[in-house]
Amino acid sequence: MTVSDEPRSGAPFEVPGAIVAAQPAAVPAPRIVLVRHGETEWSLTGQHTGRTDIPLTPNGEEQARAVGRVLAGQTFGLVLTSPRQRAVRTADIAGFGAGAVIDPDLAEWDYGAYEGLTSAQITERFGEPWNLWEDGVEPDAEGNGEQAADLLRRNTAVIERLRPTLNAGQDVLLFSHGHYLRTLAATWMGLPIRAGELVVLDTASISVLGFEHGNQVMRMWNRTPWAE
Repeated sequence: MTVSDEPRSGAPFEVPGAIVAAQPAAVPAPRIVLVRHGETEWSLTGQHTGRTDIPLTPNGEEQARAVGRVLAGQTFGLVLTSPRQRAVRTADIAGFGAGAVIDPDLAEWDYGAYEGLTSAQITERFGEPWNLWEDGVEPDAEGNGEQAADLLRRNTAVIERLRPTLNAGQDVLLFSHGHYLRTLAATWMGLPIRAGELVVLDTASISVLGFEHGNQVMRMWNRTPWAE
């Protein structure tokens, strides 16, 4: 199954108790704060970085410090990070590394045979214009590579893991990757994975998912503190 023919996620996930009708207006609904990791050498060159575990650049570390300045003093009931060092390091520099728990489901999209290639290189290999969100990826020789159904499964597992914390009225903080977080946002809002194409994420950006009138919504997207 390619990304273009994957099924819709269905109705947005219910998180019972996260918003109580009689809740005072002054009490904010819980939030899911998303942080994309800082700059890497491959993010600069446009190479698809899924399984490859590469570090932040010095500039990426500075970007992570800017994230920390924005999030300083905020309290989170749960902090999760991708196992990749670029996400773990971003969490650490931002000041949340000590309490962060690694969740393999927050890893970047597995690009299979396209790992390390730019979109132009993939287009040349594909033989025609290629779009990750429409065409998906080809598996590599070891069978690595994810399609929409794989990402939907991971997104569902992450949202279920967040449910108890959100139900308790506490915010959640996630450190992850550009393409993966875009798919997570789509699933949160009940949209197909390919809808992630419409919401771009820069390195070391902060975004917020949450609630409005009982709906699961996007409350803020792609704030880049390092550019402010």
